[in-house]
Amino acid sequence: MTALVALDTNILVYAAGLNDGLRFKAADAIRIALGPDRTLIATQVLGEFFNVLVGKFRQERSFARRACELWMQSATIRAPEANSFARAFELATEQHFQIWDALILVTAAEAGCRILVSEDMQHGFVHRGVTVVNPFAEPPHPLLADALRHAG
Repeated sequence: MTALVALDTNILVYAAGLNDGLRFKAADAIRIALGPDRTLIATQVLGEFFNVLVGKFRQERSFARRACELWMQSATIRAPEANSFARAFELATEQHFQIWDALILVTAAEAGCRILVSEDMQHGFVHRGVTVVNPFAEPPHPLLADALRHAG
């Protein structure tokens, strides 16, 4: 089982279908196309997802918990390694990332991902072999288009 594509928090939020209908369709299509064997979610993303559901969308904690559990069943979940924070601090310092975004990107790199799907990071930025791809950018990034074409 090789997880090649990491998802950022905003993609999970859109896939939950609580706000933007067009982005829901795109995020859900990515989720379905990649399937559990090709999807990676960092533990940081799960925590952020829970907080967004409870905070911004005022969902019950039981709903947020179940939503996180569903993602845990349908993706590879990856925790940061011992040195991940040192690498994330370096990335945040040198490239001006928010520390938590840097940690997500570092975790994706440590897992061997080629793509991190995110709407709010630097589209096209490459770190340790991982390319940040905005799934809503036009034209679609060729790496994501290729990953989705060869999924399943």
